[in-house]
Amino acid sequence: MWKHRWLGLIVAWVVGAIGAVVVFRIPDKYEASARIYVDTQSILKPLMAGLAIEPNLDQQIMILSRTLISRPNVEKLIRMADLDLSIKSKQAQDALVDSLMKSLTIKSTSRDNLYTLAYDDKNPERAKRVVQSLASIFVESSLGDKRKDTDTAKKFIDEQILVYQKKLEEGENRLKEFKLKNLEVQSSDGKDYFGRIGELSSVLERSKLELREAENSRDALKRQLVGEEPILIPDMPESTAGISLPEIDVRLDAVKKNLDTLLQRFTDQHPDVVGARRLIKELEQQKREEIAARKKMALSNPASPVNNNPVTQQLKISLAENEATVASLRVRVAEYQSRYNQMKESVRLIPQIEAQYTQLNRDYEIDKKNYESLVARRESATMSSEMDASSGGVEFRLIDPPRVSPQPVSPNRLMLLPITLVLALAAGLSVPFAASQFRPVFFDARALRESTGLPLLGTVSKRVVEAAKVKENRDLKRFIAAFALLVGVYGAGIALLFVFSIRAA
Repeated sequence: MWKHRWLGLIVAWVVGAIGAVVVFRIPDKYEASARIYVDTQSILKPLMAGLAIEPNLDQQIMILSRTLISRPNVEKLIRMADLDLSIKSKQAQDALVDSLMKSLTIKSTSRDNLYTLAYDDKNPERAKRVVQSLASIFVESSLGDKRKDTDTAKKFIDEQILVYQKKLEEGENRLKEFKLKNLEVQSSDGKDYFGRIGELSSVLERSKLELREAENSRDALKRQLVGEEPILIPDMPESTAGISLPEIDVRLDAVKKNLDTLLQRFTDQHPDVVGARRLIKELEQQKREEIAARKKMALSNPASPVNNNPVTQQLKISLAENEATVASLRVRVAEYQSRYNQMKESVRLIPQIEAQYTQLNRDYEIDKKNYESLVARRESATMSSEMDASSGGVEFRLIDPPRVSPQPVSPNRLMLLPITLVLALAAGLSVPFAASQFRPVFFDARALRESTGLPLLGTVSKRVVEAAKVKENRDLKRFIAAFALLVGVYGAGIALLFVFSIRAA
């Protein structure tokens, strides 16, 4: 390599000169930038918590910043910044779009919601227009997408509400038809059929027990009156009006009061009302027959005295009251027994009917719940839209308007020049190494013998004279001076460039 040192030095000079020319001919680029602060906080957000839908605005803005530099947005930016005035073909437009997509940058600090838009260009004014257009697209894209999302959501919810409203109408019609079809097995107190049978059985057994108790009480009163003479009413009038029979009148009064109570709760066709009226007619008929019998006895025994014993009269009154109670309880037991028998006959159909009703009601409740939930969500979406319209939702603040750096940001010649010097030196070393590999030289006999594998017969030595040594020293000095000049020229250029950059700053 030392034999080819001058070739390497010449190559280093050539590469260094070409590199320096290329570095200084690279066009300067100016950076235009703008800073935008996105305020996602609003005083209405805590006030409307739970009432309005609160989207994750921070996440939306972050996603928007990452997807802002897309081909449609860049094409729109080209039109806004008048970059398409010099475009003559489709290929040139595509190349410009690709170049902008690589050059545009958006830097953000997610914690502070502060975004920096930057662009480098040879023309400072054009770089400023590009950044200004990009900031406008950033703001407009956020507002437009939000309004579009809100409208789409409301439209979808309205469509679903109409669907569930139709389902509710169909479910209500099915329930109405089912209730009309099975009207006889429905209960107003909400109990199922088996519960009603159990309750009716309990009431029936209780009524039977009360009837037995009343009959036993009546029989006891009768046994106390055995041997007593009957009370006869002489000279009975033809009409029963104004004639009082305590044992029947007490029963009539009790049944009439019961009828008044039943009429307040049920209609005239209710079985209890019909039974009470039938009992009243029977008691009135019994009263007429009793009066007629006593009148007949009084006429047949005119000399029979009237028993005015107070104890006897009281026992007869009690007996009459017990008779009325027994009659009323018999009617009640018969009515409850009839209902119980009727319900037992139709008990096999009840499980199927109740299962159908439960299924219909369950489907209706599910549709109703979904419908109410959709209506509530629509109101929340409407309230959210109105809240965004009144408060703005997201506020964009232009912290630093678009501006261009006064000095070029690229290329960094202070860094490129040393790199060029390193490349020149590397080329100066590589060329002698390659030359030594193509034309190898042997400096001793052993290396020649080992390389060729041939026997070496002898060597011829060279006698170095004084003049040759002087020439070799002079050549070495020239080589060192040329190498130092290369490094010195580069060092001077870097120093001058550093001084100029400091003055410009």
